[in-house]
Amino acid sequence: MKGVGVFFRSVRISLQRMRYLRLAALALLATIAACGEVYRDTSVEMTTVDAVDVERYQGRWFEIARYPNFFEEGCVGVHANYAIREDGRIDVRNVCRQGTLDGEVNEANGIARVVSPGKLEVTFTPWLPGVWGDYWVLHLEPDYSVVVVGSPGGRVGWILARDVEIDEGRMARALAALEANGYDLNGLEYPEQGPV
Repeated sequence: MKGVGVFFRSVRISLQRMRYLRLAALALLATIAACGEVYRDTSVEMTTVDAVDVERYQGRWFEIARYPNFFEEGCVGVHANYAIREDGRIDVRNVCRQGTLDGEVNEANGIARVVSPGKLEVTFTPWLPGVWGDYWVLHLEPDYSVVVVGSPGGRVGWILARDVEIDEGRMARALAALEANGYDLNGLEYPEQGPV
């Protein structure tokens, strides 16, 4: 019986360590998120599209423009792939090349979920409960060719398209959506894209 007591004591200690590690990881992520630059006037109310047809939204999107963030530093040739899962959530696969279009491939896999019309949340750490980031759809072309995504905190924002280039009219509407939601357009960067 002595061995059983030792076993349960070690399990209890392991569970306590896991809780501490989880809390430490959450604190680290919160600190990193808080350190990012804010690119929008957060006093401006953020508005989203009325609805997103996830069936039409899934597939590949190329990054046309973004606000600088630590997790895409040095990334070019960026694209995201979305696929509906059996449980109704969305698999997210982000791919980029480091430095140049023939640079090392970096990949991040996550999960997204719809929380209300035009508002999704995404996580790239599904093993850490409660770590979801806002992914709000601010503008979506009727033919689902271009989308503008942002977050209320204003630390991230993207213009994504189904092709590596978009025409002037679509770009103007995308930029107008960012501006209407309080984003400073001067902070945008336009990563290099290559042939598909």
